[in-house]
Parts: sequence; structure tokens; C-alpha cells
Amino acid sequence: MAAVFDLGFDPWGPAFLTDPYPVYAELRARGRVHWFEPTNQWLVPHHADVSALLRDRRLGRTYQHRFSHEEFGRTAPPPEHEPFHTLNDHGMLDLEPPDHTRIRRLVSKAFTPRTVERLKPYVRGLADDLVSALVAKGGGDLLKDVAEPLPVAVIAEMLGIPESDRAPLRPWSADICGMYELKPSEDTAAKAVRASVEFSDYLRELIAARRKEPGEDLISGLIAAHDEGDRLTEQEMISTCVLLLNAGHEATVNATVNGWYALFRNPSQLAALRADHTLVPSAIEELMRYDTPLQLFERWVLDEIEIDGTTIPRGAEIAMLFGSANHDPAVFHNPSDLDLTRADNPHISFSAGIHYCIGAPLARIELAASMGALLERAPTLRLAAEPARKPNFVIRGLECLTVEVG
Repeated sequence: MAAVFDLGFDPWGPAFLTDPYPVYAELRARGRVHWFEPTNQWLVPHHADVSALLRDRRLGRTYQHRFSHEEFGRTAPPPEHEPFHTLNDHGMLDLEPPDHTRIRRLVSKAFTPRTVERLKPYVRGLADDLVSALVAKGGGDLLKDVAEPLPVAVIAEMLGIPESDRAPLRPWSADICGMYELKPSEDTAAKAVRASVEFSDYLRELIAARRKEPGEDLISGLIAAHDEGDRLTEQEMISTCVLLLNAGHEATVNATVNGWYALFRNPSQLAALRADHTLVPSAIEELMRYDTPLQLFERWVLDEIEIDGTTIPRGAEIAMLFGSANHDPAVFHNPSDLDLTRADNPHISFSAGIHYCIGAPLARIELAASMGALLERAPTLRLAAEPARKPNFVIRGLECLTVEVG
């Protein structure tokens, strides 16, 4: 088994972060599983394996429903990180059944096809307003002017967070999500802890206010469900709200800017999209595949498994490489080509199995709304400056995306 570093896999290196896809091709060519010493993880690069493992109940997002840290051969997180882990560990993304099932069942009521469909006019209207403002000033930062405010406003509206309270939401989210990178620094951890405390305190007050005066929002719905007998602790409610905000916009924000940057670098595909707006749905799927917003997803091995003759023991951690899986030629014809008409596109950007993204239908509506508004209102949109990538691997995005409107 070749050393992964020798193949160019360096999740902290600028060259790899700029374009990890050639390295993924090397990993796939060299085998189905690779040991990565710096993070003590098994890397899985092939689509078939990633897809199967996402559904394999011998793996879990947590192990604490079955084992203590000691029993699992792991060290408990440092006490100073406790506020982050309390917040993170009570959200359904990091829970397994039966707790995951119970919480997802409650939250899924807010994401039924009918409920999401009812949001379309609001999402489209907001996207039109944001794009119109961008056009009026002749351009700007597509990230901060359109990509960020749209999904943040939508999920905040669903949760019932007043407009006057929304300014800290994106900074809190960014600081918390910093902990999902590989081997985060102590400074990153300190920011995540501070954001976890501040966000939790805010939501605790908002939940108390909704108990006194319920509204039509998701928080009021969760309170009502709790009062009717569904078991949902206050911490689970807080963690669920934070998860919905973070997961409800991070992927959409990065899919938007990654997608438009890819279009600018593939002018023939952009021209085809501008000529035929009916390509928007397939374009969204292809852009999420082509430059995947979430590059890696981790699972704990709860019961020993075997991949291609390699035994992976209980207590190990697997890192499934979504970006690599989405470029696997065994599944995608000419995967390094951006093809907005790609019909067979089983990308796994929204994960799979019981942790499949509950907000995927809403994310697609948001992406379609912003793309449609930009195509209609800014048909001459062009890149004004080469963007810098964020120095992150797991959550892949740009620092900004400066555009001009002719």
C-alpha cells in the first residue's frame, strides 16, 4: 500500500486544496482503501464502496450509544471543548438510532415535499431581490451578496429567528464548522467553543420566548411536539436548530460559488446554460458532483469490516472521500468533464442511508432560484478576479467570488 502522502494527498497543502481531483484518481488507481497516518483514518475513494458504507449499519456517526470512550479505545475530548461536543453530539447528524430516528421523524415534518414546495415563492422572491441588488451596483461578491444571504434567510425564516437577530448566524456557523476539518487547531477549537456557547444561549432564550408565545415556525412546532409526548430534550432542540442552520446553508453556499466558478472556467457549458434555462435542474446536479461542497464524511467502525482483503477493526475511523467518489470513472463517463446535460448522475453530495440530507429538496430549490435569477437578470455575468480558495479541505469553498455585470 503506497504512502498516501507520496500520492499527493495532503489536506493542508495549497496545491491539493486547489485541485484534489487528480490525487483522487491516483488513490482510486492504487486501491480501495488507504491508511492515512496523520489523522489515523482509513481513506475510501471509490463510489461503490462509499455508497455501500454510507448504508452499512456496522458503521456509525457515533459510538457512544454502544461503547464508552475507554471501551472503544478512544480518549475523551478535552474538557475545555465540552460546549462544542455537547452541542454537536445531540444533533441528529451525530446520533444513531433510536435517538436519530426519533429526532429525524420530528424534523422531517418541516421538510415534507408539500412544505418545501410552499417555500418556493419566498425563496424565488428573495433570490430575485438579492440578484437585482447585485446587478444594480454592477457586480460585487457573489458569495456575500447572493450565495450566503439566501439560504441563511430561508432557514432562519423556517426556524422563526427574527431578521434583527440574524447577523451572527453565519459567523457562528463558520466557527462551529471549523471543527469538522481534519486536526483542527486549538485556535479553531476555541472559536468553535465560543460560538457554541453564544449560539446555544441565544436559542435557549428564543425557545423560552416561543414557549410563551408560539408561532408558525419550526421551533414552535418542536415545542408543540414535545408537549404532545414526543421526547425531545431542550439540548436536543438547541442542537437540532444549530444543525439545521449549519447544514441548511453551508452546502448551498459552497455549491453556489463552486458551481459558478466552474461555469466561468467552462465557458461553452455556461453558454449552453444561458441559451437553455431548462438545463438548470441537471446543471445543479452536475455542479454538485463536479466540485463537491463536502469532500469527506467520517464514520466509526462499530463492528469489524473488510474492504478488498483489508480488515478494519472496531474502533477505527473511516473517511469516505465524497469528492473522489463523485469523480469515479466506474460510475461517471469522463468525470473530469463538466457536462450539464449529464443524465445518469448518482452523485453522493447529499450523502446516503439514514443520514441522507433531510434538506436536500430545499437546497435544490435554493440553488435553482439563485441560478435562475442570475441567468435572467445578469446574462452577462463574468468573473472579475481569480478567487482564492478557503484553506479548508472537508468543507470546500471560496473566500469570495468577485463578479461584474456588463
